[in-house]
Parts: sequence; C-alpha cells; structure tokens
Amino acid sequence: MAELKGKILAGKILVKPMEAEEKTQSGIIIPESAKEKPQQGTVVLVGADKKDEPMEVKVGDVVSYGKYSGTELHIDGVDYLLMSQTDVLYIA
Repeated sequence: MAELKGKILAGKILVKPMEAEEKTQSGIIIPESAKEKPQQGTVVLVGADKKDEPMEVKVGDVVSYGKYSGTELHIDGVDYLLMSQTDVLYIA
C-alpha cells in the first residue's frame, strides 16, 4: 500500500475496511449484491489526541466498529472509512 499524504484531525482515524466474504464456509459463492459490508478494518492513519481524550488507537490496529460508523472516502483508488475514535467498539 502506498504512503498516504496528508493528515487527519484530532480524535479521528482512517480505516481500510476488510474485504467482504466471497464464499460461505460451505463453498457457496456470494453475489456482489448480497455481500454484507464488513465491520472490521485496519487503521492506516491516526489524528492527534484531543484535549480531553487521549488517542488509544494506533496505526496497524485491527478494529471493529458499528455498522453505520464513519464516512466513506475514496483516496488514490482505495476505499477508506474516516471515523471518530469513539466509533471503535473493539481493538484486536
């Protein structure tokens, strides 16, 4: 993955969502229209600490987030989610 240029604001993180499953465990191929949006991803950029909230997430963390969390961004042909640190439910 190419180095991203730019920065994000305090308290925000940029996440690259994991790919949706192509097949079920039994081998059935899932069509594009039926794929469910993944709710996990890898953190690629982290903003600074907020004055009253230290940043607990770091680059490289795999995080789980809510179904409707974040704003979708398309940067250099890659899809990302920009979200607040408070949208993260779990850090793996």
